[in-house]
Amino acid sequence: MATYVDIKSDLLRWAVDRSGLPLDAFREPVKAWLERKKKPTIIQLEAFSRRAMVPLGYLFLELPPTEELPVPDYRTRKDESIPRPSPNLIETIFEMQRRQDWMRGYLTEEGHAPLPFVASRNVGDSSIEVAKEIRTSLDLPDTWASQQTNWESALRHLRLQIEKSGILIFINGIVGNSTRRKLDPDEFQGFVLVDSVAPLIFVNGSDFKVAQMFTMAHELVHVWVGQSALFDLDATRSANIEVEKYCNAVAAEFLVPALSLEAAWSHSQRGDSKFTILARQFKVSPIVVARRARDLELITEDEFFNFYRRYTKQERKKGEARKSGGDFWRTQNLRLGQRFGHAVISAASEGRLSYSDAYDLTRLHGGTFDKYVQLLDQRGQR
Repeated sequence: MATYVDIKSDLLRWAVDRSGLPLDAFREPVKAWLERKKKPTIIQLEAFSRRAMVPLGYLFLELPPTEELPVPDYRTRKDESIPRPSPNLIETIFEMQRRQDWMRGYLTEEGHAPLPFVASRNVGDSSIEVAKEIRTSLDLPDTWASQQTNWESALRHLRLQIEKSGILIFINGIVGNSTRRKLDPDEFQGFVLVDSVAPLIFVNGSDFKVAQMFTMAHELVHVWVGQSALFDLDATRSANIEVEKYCNAVAAEFLVPALSLEAAWSHSQRGDSKFTILARQFKVSPIVVARRARDLELITEDEFFNFYRRYTKQERKKGEARKSGGDFWRTQNLRLGQRFGHAVISAASEGRLSYSDAYDLTRLHGGTFDKYVQLLDQRGQR
């Protein structure tokens, strides 16, 4: 016999609104529940909670919970308010916190000392000096980008050097390995969780690759000034967020030094092709060059955002044309990071971490986890 439960309409409405889904996206008769014409069975309520991406227990509370992001939210929208964070964003941040907590404990047991560069600088310090310090800590010479064949290889090299420096970096465009739960780059492009032992950078892999390099550089500066944050491109519009303005300035200097761009600017042609030509020279994306030109007032803010929209529209079309599922195993190196992956595998093999906990930390289970271990070992032997 079916067991019916009495759930408050306010909680049901909150769960629907929080999910960002329309009522007709639910198979269950949610409208009838809201109008108190029907009561859900426990099985129906469980299915609803999964679809709404809300913990089942929340639906039995007296009042809808107030969910706050555990990091400062510097996202902005011109003339618009920021909507509530999506379940996908909330779950991703909390998952990264769990990984960071575990990694901090693991590294502490291994005898790792705090990283000297975390919170070593203050907002307002010379952007040129801080950019130079970041390059030094990442073992990147001043000409590191020009030594790469293209901006894609420069992006990969930067990611690897970030890991080598002791910073965890994860790049993922979905929640865990759930392809049905894509992270929306219009909601956020990345975030950073500052910690003296295990600082963590997360980059939204659904964002255009041409934009990911600036996100990485921007979050690096947050590590240096010791401030966690949630980031999106439109944060550059705000004149009131000093830390974001500062991180943007240092990130831009880190990727494209001002003196070098100003020297090359006058010799380049006009129009959008100017950004493409200079991007080849500096081995960054055209987006980074355009952004740097905006910071140096070589172009206006409107010119930058107009170019950004045109360029990303073109990239979106290209992405749709070559859309594919990709290599699952290659993707795991980005989703988990080689440093984090090796640490989990090492702890599990030594008996310091149960395999069930290792599965939870990696979202890989059973044979899938075993194959990941095998492939990671093979790569490490090359």
